[in-house]
Amino acid sequence: MSPVSRLAPVSPEAVVLVEGVSDQLAVEALARRRGRDLAGEGVVVVPIGGAGNILRFLDLFISQGIRVAGLCDAGEERDFRLAVERAGLGSELERAGFYVCDADLEDELIRCLGAACVERIVEAEGELGRLRTFQKQPAQRTRSVEAQLRRFMGTRGGRKIQYAPLLVGALDLARVPRPLDGVLAHV
Repeated sequence: MSPVSRLAPVSPEAVVLVEGVSDQLAVEALARRRGRDLAGEGVVVVPIGGAGNILRFLDLFISQGIRVAGLCDAGEERDFRLAVERAGLGSELERAGFYVCDADLEDELIRCLGAACVERIVEAEGELGRLRTFQKQPAQRTRSVEAQLRRFMGTRGGRKIQYAPLLVGALDLARVPRPLDGVLAHV
């Protein structure tokens, strides 16, 4: 099934291309918190299944006259930059609507919220014991609490998906990570 047919019956005016489902949920959660109705505006957030797929998605949507924007992790910036240039959108990612997270979106959210707030969210989800056990592992002991939290988010399949909307829901709207705010403002 093509990415566009998965969007049916929606014919989007704009798409936000993100690497995965957790990024999608974060963008959608922020839009709701900002009082935006993305569907009503003709905006769809599309997880592309990893940065290696960005050019294919750009080609697909641009060829149909659909406006594009995107969000990626720092480690994927090169792939996104090359794809954006090849798609004819220029060499400046942000001018083209593409924003890069320091490390990744979880890192951005943890820094904005602070470790104590993230730990309260983990506790509310019933996973504080798992986090404390994880923090005692030899490889984690010397890392900062923020680094431990970021790594913890990726230790179980689905955990990033679980926490993305919760972390966005806890944000002070005056302190939203710049890439997340930027991509949403672009569409």
